[in-house]
Amino acid sequence: MVRERPLRAANGFVALIVLLLVAGIAGYRFFTAIQADEPLQGILWVLVLLAAFVCLPGLFIVNPNDARVLTLFGKYIGSVKEAGFWFANPFAVKKRISLRVRNFETAKLKVNDAHSNPIEIAAIVVWKVIETAEAMFEVDNYEEYVRMQSESALRALASSYPYDAHDAGAVALSTHTAEVSKGLVEALHDRLGKAGVECLESRISHLAYSPEIASAMLQRQQASAIVAARYKIVEGAVGMVENALELLSQKGVVHLDEERKAAMVSNLLVVLCGERSAQPVLNTGTLYS
Repeated sequence: MVRERPLRAANGFVALIVLLLVAGIAGYRFFTAIQADEPLQGILWVLVLLAAFVCLPGLFIVNPNDARVLTLFGKYIGSVKEAGFWFANPFAVKKRISLRVRNFETAKLKVNDAHSNPIEIAAIVVWKVIETAEAMFEVDNYEEYVRMQSESALRALASSYPYDAHDAGAVALSTHTAEVSKGLVEALHDRLGKAGVECLESRISHLAYSPEIASAMLQRQQASAIVAARYKIVEGAVGMVENALELLSQKGVVHLDEERKAAMVSNLLVVLCGERSAQPVLNTGTLYS
C-alpha cells in the first residue's frame, strides 16, 4: 500500500526570482557574446537560458484545503498539503486533489429489512480525503469508490435492522436514527479507509416501505396503534373501577355482594371503554329488582 509522505518543496517566490535573474543574466551574456564574436559562449548562455525556462514548470500553487501529489517518472515522491507558492522538480507530475469536506446523497435503494420486508432507503454521506497517496493510487477513482461503498454499506445496514420495532428496546430503522447513523458511519469508516477517505457523518435521508406493501404496512401500524391505545384505556378503566369500589367500601355508602360488585365492574368498564357515550338507565325499583 502506498503511504502518504510530505515533500519539502522550496519557496516559489525565491525560486521565481532566481530563475528570472538567471534568465536575465543569460540573455545579457548571450548578446555580449554575439557582439564579441564568441559563438561558443553564446551557445553556452543559450543553454543556460533554456534551462531557466525548463525549470519554470516546477513552480506551482497549493490552495487552502488542497494538496498536490507529485510523481517522478512513475514513482511517488511526496505530497504538498501546505497552502502557498512552491517549487519542486520541474519534471515531476503534480496532480491536484481536494481536501475539502464533501457530501452526497445516495440513490434510493430498494432492500429487504431484517424481517424481509421490502423498503426504500437513502442516506447522506459527509466525507473528506485525509491520505492523498492512498486516494490517488490505491483506487481508480476515489469519488466513485466512495459512492459505491456507501451504497453497499447502506444495503448491509438496512438488512440488519427491522423497519419498525415490535419488541420493547429493539433497535429499528424508523425509531433509532442515532444508533443507525452511528452504525453506518462505523461501517463506512472501515470500507473507505482503504482509499484514504474519512467518513465524518452519515444519516438516513429517506426511509419508506416499498409501494407494493405500503398500504398493508400502514394498516398494520394503525392496528398496532389502536391496540396500544385500547390497552391504555383498559388499564386506566380498571384503575378507576378499583378506586370506586375502594371508596364505596371505605365510606360505607353501600355494601355490595360479589355478584353486584361484578355487575358494577362490568357496567363501569363498558362505560369507560366504550367508543360511544353511554345511555343512562334509571333504576326506580329496589337494589335487587
